[in-house]
Amino acid sequence: MADTVKRVLFVNSEIEPYLPESRIARIGRYLPQGIQERRKEVRPFMPRYGCINERKHQLHEVIRLSGMNIIIDDVDRPLVIRVASIAAARLQVYFIDNEDYFRRKQTFADASGKFFEDNGERAIFFARGVLETVKKQRWAPDIIHCHGWISHVLPLYLKKAYKDDPIFSQSKVVLSLYGDTPKEHFSPELARSILFGTVTPKDVAILGDKPDGTALAKLAERYSDGIILGDGEVDPELVRYGEQELGLPVLPFNEIAQENGRYIDEYNEFYDQFLG
Repeated sequence: MADTVKRVLFVNSEIEPYLPESRIARIGRYLPQGIQERRKEVRPFMPRYGCINERKHQLHEVIRLSGMNIIIDDVDRPLVIRVASIAAARLQVYFIDNEDYFRRKQTFADASGKFFEDNGERAIFFARGVLETVKKQRWAPDIIHCHGWISHVLPLYLKKAYKDDPIFSQSKVVLSLYGDTPKEHFSPELARSILFGTVTPKDVAILGDKPDGTALAKLAERYSDGIILGDGEVDPELVRYGEQELGLPVLPFNEIAQENGRYIDEYNEFYDQFLG
């Protein structure tokens, strides 16, 4: 069993070339390739935002994975799974799609810059969509690496709602924090909407009555096994919370390593401390 190839699931808010260049999108593109080259199996997921050119990037629906419904606030919404290939990296990227949540042309705010009122629900749908799809694939990840605030609901669900599922029983969560934490507030109903399966109000009490991006990030930290600082703009409050209050292992930001690509080895070694 020691020779079994380890599996890393990447849950990303952005991946090049599907969204314009950013630090998160660049890592989303090159980290999975680098980890794959270091002899691990990888599967990257991201939302299928409406600004992604389906024809240009040759996205197509995966019928066998689509067709599930996800219920949020008593409303059934169909989950559609699309896939595209990055040929140069020998990677397939999976996209979580839904007409209500992910077909608008902007990512997280409207054309005037106003934060979408349903961004919390979108994060819930994205997290459950990824986990349900991986279950359907019967692909058990050893590491689940979350990037970007829209992935921050997933650690809670993995450790609570899906903890007894054999697909995820051995999975460890690594959370990359960036300077993308929203300062805006989510819907005051987020703490109620997020309840699912065995998740209780006590589990999400940190969200409070006026949940913002910092509260959601702290919720993600509480249910993660390790933290990576993905850039130099991470809120110090989040660093203190993960390192001092939760006692989690934290990999510091290394700008030189990100520039020359050595960060991939650093991340790979960070994963390995959680693998038997």
